[in-house]
Amino acid sequence: MKDKQRDHLTPDFDAIVIGAGFSGLYMLHRLRKAGYRTQVYEAGADVGGVWYWNRYPGARCDSESMYYNYTFSKELYKEWTWTDRFPQQEEILHYLNYVADKFNLRKGIQFNTRVTAAHYNEEQQLWHIYTDDDSHVTTTFFISGAGCLSTKNVPNFKGLEHFKGAWYHTGNWPHENVDFTGKRVGVIGTGSSGIQAIPVIAKEADHLTVFQRTPQYTVPAKNHPLDPEIIKEAKANYHQIKRELPESINGVLTKVSRHSALKDDPEERQRVYEEAWQEGGFSFPLVYKDLTSNEASNETAASFIRQKIEQIVEDPETAKKLQPDHYYGTKRPNLDDHYYQTFNRDNVTLADVNEDPIAEITSKGIRTTSSDFPLDVIVFATGFDGMTGSLFKIDIRGRKGVALKEKWEDGGQVRTYLGLATADFPNFFMITGPESPSVLVNMPTAIEQHVEWIAGCLEYMQKHGKTTVEANPSAEKMWSKHSREIADKTLFPKTDSWYTGANIPGKPRSFLIYLGGFEAYTQICHDVAAKYYDGFTMS
Repeated sequence: MKDKQRDHLTPDFDAIVIGAGFSGLYMLHRLRKAGYRTQVYEAGADVGGVWYWNRYPGARCDSESMYYNYTFSKELYKEWTWTDRFPQQEEILHYLNYVADKFNLRKGIQFNTRVTAAHYNEEQQLWHIYTDDDSHVTTTFFISGAGCLSTKNVPNFKGLEHFKGAWYHTGNWPHENVDFTGKRVGVIGTGSSGIQAIPVIAKEADHLTVFQRTPQYTVPAKNHPLDPEIIKEAKANYHQIKRELPESINGVLTKVSRHSALKDDPEERQRVYEEAWQEGGFSFPLVYKDLTSNEASNETAASFIRQKIEQIVEDPETAKKLQPDHYYGTKRPNLDDHYYQTFNRDNVTLADVNEDPIAEITSKGIRTTSSDFPLDVIVFATGFDGMTGSLFKIDIRGRKGVALKEKWEDGGQVRTYLGLATADFPNFFMITGPESPSVLVNMPTAIEQHVEWIAGCLEYMQKHGKTTVEANPSAEKMWSKHSREIADKTLFPKTDSWYTGANIPGKPRSFLIYLGGFEAYTQICHDVAAKYYDGFTMS
């Protein structure tokens, strides 16, 4: 490795940040503005993070565009105008490029560079950062903005290396256009990316076979161009929106019901669900407060969607295969654009791999236990190693050389304090880390809160002459216990999903999202800071 003699008390940087998506860009801007020498490393060739890589057909955000942006700059908020209710990947990427240019952020980012290791030196009180170009630098603070969903999951199917056609993963899509015209295409996976991609690919392909392991609940997005008057009103109410987003339950200003689904009689409940279905977006999962905590209430929503599938899908056998039997909303809530209708097309086949598992991938396509499916293209819509995958991909080692993976996974339990830090890893912060609200909150809102908290912590340390900050084991234990207790009062841990790590063979099962609500979480973080960073040790 390239190295150099250095004064062990003088690091190359004050802070090193991983990733140039929403997290990394704002962290860079915030720290640089405060005078910290900050370097961002980004594996991609440009900014964008997850939106740089996820370019698959139909890729679109499921947070409404009016809230899917930064609010730290009034000028930026006023300047930028979204096109649709739910922004597509290309427009989000354009937005992040606009942000990078406006605040001159690219000069603080090293692109095409992946951090491979980060080791804390206790004697020097510095992090040593190693990258895939054989470089080695030191920093006082090490901050992960790698995200919860950036490490793609490609199942270890036998024979993939022998397939003579083309194959792609939705989480690492080519930058050039992929033409499916006249092709026999197989899509493996029916999670969020599959639900978005399948209707688009079906319109191009000669034939599309969908390989489904787990049927999903999905409700219509009802996407549409934004009304200019709505845009004008939002920009006029910038200060109110900025104030209210952190005070919301999930980082968006969507009305949340305050009563149980069981309080309404069946006729009224049907009316409420139908109205939400027609409105689209996340109106549906928020119509009753107890859909993810009460089994009987949950069944009313699940039953409504199963009835919709029966009504929409013309073939009874296909409709039956598409009906889920898990709790609604405990996997990622999906929004779609005519997903169920796609299975009425003559050129679309649904293959149930629970009944007939994939045995191998051959040179000509996919072979199940009973059938061969000749294919020209395979699309893996198989998601990510969520929550911890992006962190475990890096060899992160804290005090005494203990690896983060060893502490968390081999130790049998992920443990953090506020989802921001973890004991025995000084000066290491995670933006939207495990046991924070993360993916169940509008991500830009959650990211802004984390970035501002971390920056505030560093500024406090500088003001008071502190050089290291570390979560206390007792505070970490308390927070993890609190986070688990809230989750256990819900239906989320009872469902196998990427939320619990169930999509990765051999990964320990645990639910790693804080479910106490974003408003409560932000208040807790505020109180910790106000009490001189209670639960942290500074020295």
